[in-house]
Amino acid sequence: MRIAVIGSGIGGLSSAIRLAKKGHSVSVYERNDTYGGKLGQLKLNKYSFDTGPSLLTMPHLIDELFQMHGENPRDYFNYRKKDIHCKYFWDDKTNFTAFSDKNKYINEAVSKFYVEKDSLLKYFSRSKKKYDLINELFLFKPINKISTYLNFDTVKALLNLKLFQLFSSLDQVNNNDVGNQYMVQVLNRYATYNGSSPYLTPGIMTIIQHLENHFGTHVCDEGMRQIPASMYDLCRKIGVKFHFNKRVDSIIVKNKEATGITLENKSLKFDKVISNVDVNITYKKLLNDKTYLPNKKNMSSSALIFFWGINREFKDLDLHNILFSNDYKEEFKNIFESNSLSADPTIYINITSKDIKNVSPQGCENWFVMINAPKDIGQDWDKLKNTLRKNIIEKINRNLGINIQDHIVEERVFTPKDISINTNSYLGSLYGESSNGIFSPLKRHQNFSRSIKNLYFCGGTVHPGGGIPLCIMSSKIVSDLIEKSN
Repeated sequence: MRIAVIGSGIGGLSSAIRLAKKGHSVSVYERNDTYGGKLGQLKLNKYSFDTGPSLLTMPHLIDELFQMHGENPRDYFNYRKKDIHCKYFWDDKTNFTAFSDKNKYINEAVSKFYVEKDSLLKYFSRSKKKYDLINELFLFKPINKISTYLNFDTVKALLNLKLFQLFSSLDQVNNNDVGNQYMVQVLNRYATYNGSSPYLTPGIMTIIQHLENHFGTHVCDEGMRQIPASMYDLCRKIGVKFHFNKRVDSIIVKNKEATGITLENKSLKFDKVISNVDVNITYKKLLNDKTYLPNKKNMSSSALIFFWGINREFKDLDLHNILFSNDYKEEFKNIFESNSLSADPTIYINITSKDIKNVSPQGCENWFVMINAPKDIGQDWDKLKNTLRKNIIEKINRNLGINIQDHIVEERVFTPKDISINTNSYLGSLYGESSNGIFSPLKRHQNFSRSIKNLYFCGGTVHPGGGIPLCIMSSKIVSDLIEKSN
């Protein structure tokens, strides 16, 4: 079959790789001059930054894409497991190192927070059981087909329904199961991995920390940009065709069936069409669907990102670092209720120069400083980013005992509005709809259209969710659906 993929993010690239393996002719259309979607790169003189997702977990899912074509992934990219997941800091000088080794992690929690060892072990065990029960059932299959549930996995899940803690928020589960407020804040943070609030997302989301603590965090030898670069190289080798600087105008629909795309006033015929574009943008612009109403209220968080070239090194920091807000609940209330920024936000600092050479001058560091922000509904981001910059500099100085402003020699800022424009993301939301609600994960848009035959969706704004592993999972669902449609 002739298949068009609109967008070359991770979901689009992995869909192309899978479908080419099945013998189909795949053409990828990308509005930008390069591949990768949110996994971009920014250069500020001698400093280089990844602009998108900075966490690599479950890298075996990437390896599988190469292995299915008989290729050695290590010929394309290399990565290694980190000994430390993340370093956490609080204003009261409390700090916590989340080690990848489970025993070291637990011992650190026990010694720093006086958490009961058995409580943490039970917490991790329950999280693993949740994941094991729903892994094959929900993450690798379409959620809107009856066939997904006609198996023993469904029976097992239903028999363990209480285990999923669906009717408690993640925060409530963490408080009940762990208790210590520092540890609760560490575990609550995982709600942000899909742009949600720990006070609104259900307790089943403890599986997110399981993915990190069980599979580990990793770093690519050449940074996150190496992932789409290697996938692009594989695509070219196996015959996938790419068309850059080609903005698709619309998806052609005749008699409720997708028959191709329009591009530069030309109609191109295809047997199947896959959109790796934000699903809301797909309906609004590519399908011109006046009846489709995005759920604006439940959109995920966005981000405000400062890219700083720093002229010195900080030995106490690692690849991933978090400086926590003193009022976490108020921070999320601002983001999701008032669409505003906290005066005391949680700060994420990613420093790839800790592990990767030649991304900053010797003796210097490249800081990717991110703050969770509300979706873009027309806020004055120029004013907000100036106020925020002052607040985060003060917080960094308090936590690290420095004057960071004296060491910033390069700077660029991305606001939610910039993210919306740069990545074609609806309202600048990073993950489509959030998981703020008991049934929100089940309400994510499916990977196929119920009303338009031969139209499919992949990527972070549809099932099963955002992040590199889930985008790759979405490609497997789409590939399987296309094969079953014949």
